[in-house]
Amino acid sequence: MRKSTPAESVDSYLSALPEEVRAALEKLRKIIKAAAPDTTEVIGYRIPVFKLHGHPLVGFGAAKKHCSFFTMSSSMIPKLARMRAGELKGHDVSGATIHFTPDKPLPAALVKRLVKERIAENEKRAKRRG
Repeated sequence: MRKSTPAESVDSYLSALPEEVRAALEKLRKIIKAAAPDTTEVIGYRIPVFKLHGHPLVGFGAAKKHCSFFTMSSSMIPKLARMRAGELKGHDVSGATIHFTPDKPLPAALVKRLVKERIAENEKRAKRRG
């Protein structure tokens, strides 16, 4: 879906997408920002990434046939696998990533909860490192 040249900013990443995909990812972006207002948005791994305490928190992206919400934490893999039959029913889960389509976005409450869990992980990591 994306052109091969990496985006320089989250806004430029989004502006290169088809309208329906852009709208879905902009909505996801707003939900993430509301749940994690102290984060910094960057392009990392060629996708929009929210960082907290200098470490990736969550990210999102667009592929040819779906959008993705990246939890960016291997500790989230078992949790997401358990959620497949419930809250994530109808969404493809691959490792720590949830795939969705613009016509079937992720529920805002679910995204907020996952972001809050990732914030707790990042803060715990930051405290350990001093």
